[in-house]
Amino acid sequence: MLSPEFQRLNSFPQKCRSTNYRKYLIVSFYFSEQKIFKGGKIVNKLQNLVKDYTVITLSTLFMALGVYYFKFPNNFTFGGLTGLCVVLSRVLLISPSDINLVLNCILILLGFAFLGKSFGIRTIYASTLLSCLIFLFDNFFPLKISLTKEPLLDLIFAILLPAAGSAVLFCTGASSGGTDIIAKIMKKYIGLNMGYALLFSDFVITLSAFFVFDINTALYSCLGLVMKSLVVDNIMENINLCKSFYIVCDEYDEICNYIINQLHRSATVINAQGAYSNRSNYIVFTVLKKHQAILLCRFIKNNRLNSFVLVANTNQIIGNGFFN
Repeated sequence: MLSPEFQRLNSFPQKCRSTNYRKYLIVSFYFSEQKIFKGGKIVNKLQNLVKDYTVITLSTLFMALGVYYFKFPNNFTFGGLTGLCVVLSRVLLISPSDINLVLNCILILLGFAFLGKSFGIRTIYASTLLSCLIFLFDNFFPLKISLTKEPLLDLIFAILLPAAGSAVLFCTGASSGGTDIIAKIMKKYIGLNMGYALLFSDFVITLSAFFVFDINTALYSCLGLVMKSLVVDNIMENINLCKSFYIVCDEYDEICNYIINQLHRSATVINAQGAYSNRSNYIVFTVLKKHQAILLCRFIKNNRLNSFVLVANTNQIIGNGFFN
């Protein structure tokens, strides 16, 4: 369909359709289309931004619930800044939520001072929201004793809720701040590996439980430190887990048609030759989500296609289009 500018041009008499007027209309049409295109990009960016911050908010809420209702009442000291707050709370006789709010504000200021632009807005939002949620829970929905009266059960939820929240935050390009900020500063000015810096700080804070609390609490904290690291890594690997397929076959049409028309994915066909048989064949390469991978495997088995299939886990895909 023609734009209003070109419809207006066609409605003019032949003698009025001067070259200059045509140029004017073409230029105005170009800029109007550019505005629409840029507007579309702005809308998409805004939608993605709203989605990301909704995910960050929910993830931070999970972390706050796990920290306040399962970690603080049992004095578990694993988990960076919140663990340090538990230790300082016993020493200074101040609520850990108040200490967490003050320390997070100090660390955010340090992040601005030492890291500058590399200190992400999402991290500021997540760390501020986490401190505020814990503070609100402490003042409006307080809990001073164990929720379940079972330390092991509390430990499981004190690990799972913050670990799940942290993993999702990392996937959105954010973090909950805390000792992450100190690690980033040490990496920038000392050159210390960020992973080692985080491990060292968490290890020291967790070990301090042996000097402040009883042996049971200290051992639970050590167990929590190990388990949380494993859970975060596991969730991060599986949150975007996909399956990559390498299908060696004589005919690729049937397989590609199923991938494109039924699974609504694309594939790459590569010409190949068997090293032993010297026969010419094809390799169909595609990446699918987990439920789609099950359907493709079932299709290949049910149709008894003469093919050799290699399936591998893929947890990092870079580029536009796949997750859309």
